[in-house]
Amino acid sequence: MNPRDEDFVAQVFVVNTHTPVLFFSSTGMVYKMKVYKLPLGTPQARGKALINLLPLKDGETISTMMPLPEDETTWENLFVMFSTSSGGARRNRLSDFTNVMANGKIAMKLAEGDKLVRVRTCEEDDDVMLSTLSGKCIRFSVTDIRVFVGRNSTGVRGIRLAKDDLVISMSVLKHIEAEVADRELYLQSASARRRLDGGSDYTDRPDDKAKDEANAARLEEPKFKAMQEQEEFVLTITEDGFGKRTSAYEYRISGRGGKGITAIETARGKNNTKVAASFPVLVTDQLVMVSDGGQLIRCPIDNVSIVGRSTRGVTIFKTAEDETVVSVSRLREEVGEDEDMDEGEDNAQE
Repeated sequence: MNPRDEDFVAQVFVVNTHTPVLFFSSTGMVYKMKVYKLPLGTPQARGKALINLLPLKDGETISTMMPLPEDETTWENLFVMFSTSSGGARRNRLSDFTNVMANGKIAMKLAEGDKLVRVRTCEEDDDVMLSTLSGKCIRFSVTDIRVFVGRNSTGVRGIRLAKDDLVISMSVLKHIEAEVADRELYLQSASARRRLDGGSDYTDRPDDKAKDEANAARLEEPKFKAMQEQEEFVLTITEDGFGKRTSAYEYRISGRGGKGITAIETARGKNNTKVAASFPVLVTDQLVMVSDGGQLIRCPIDNVSIVGRSTRGVTIFKTAEDETVVSVSRLREEVGEDEDMDEGEDNAQE
């Protein structure tokens, strides 16, 4: 694709000509279009603006594009999770959105001033994580939200927000059954392994090296091997260009509706910075960041340090005075048949 200046590809997925794609808008509407109705172009073509393809109103933007699974028999077993900027969440069956007229239909009722942030498919054994502008987050089980039958409801509270705070992203994580003590031991062992592999200087600290070697050896135990294979990492980026990767094991599971826990330290940034994006990543992903000054940077995810949940992170994008990061996207170069490619996230104030 040949994008315009300061533009980039944020979402790629493999579909057939008759695959239906759902388009969820910021105003709570859903539109449906089969792939063959989208403009066919060359690899270098820019394509058409969605406003020319869908009956979008002034100020209405597309929050999520979601191709439906080809096997219609799976639709009844999948769910759609909605999240709004005010902290609301709702769960419906995917089959509730398979019959959509050309002019769209209401997907979720939104209060005045509220905005649909994200829509994701999920299963009952998944977890949902909501992240906010101020650096808070909450993780809870999908089953904490009952299945709604109608589409005209506003849902239930997912997170209790502080004044002037907003939800900026929703992620779906795998639910892992692990004791708190085991998670702490695993995180301790994984940190030790990274220090050893990173070439830490133990010249004056032989006891520390021995301790790290002992902790890292614990990763060979079967239960910790299993945890390592299932480990996910969450990337968090702030408006002043700081960021980090954190193990999903550090985000404890709690009941929905709480105030959440700290996802990243924001108070020490310039003017108490805010979070620009937060979403799961793989080590093979690429990261693209754009600032309100028109600057763009792209870097591999494995260049971003893995650190603790409540820490500040490291500088990823060196922003100028009064310049902020407004858009962060994850690019995935290779995609399997069942692997989601996108995770573009925009600042909630953009």
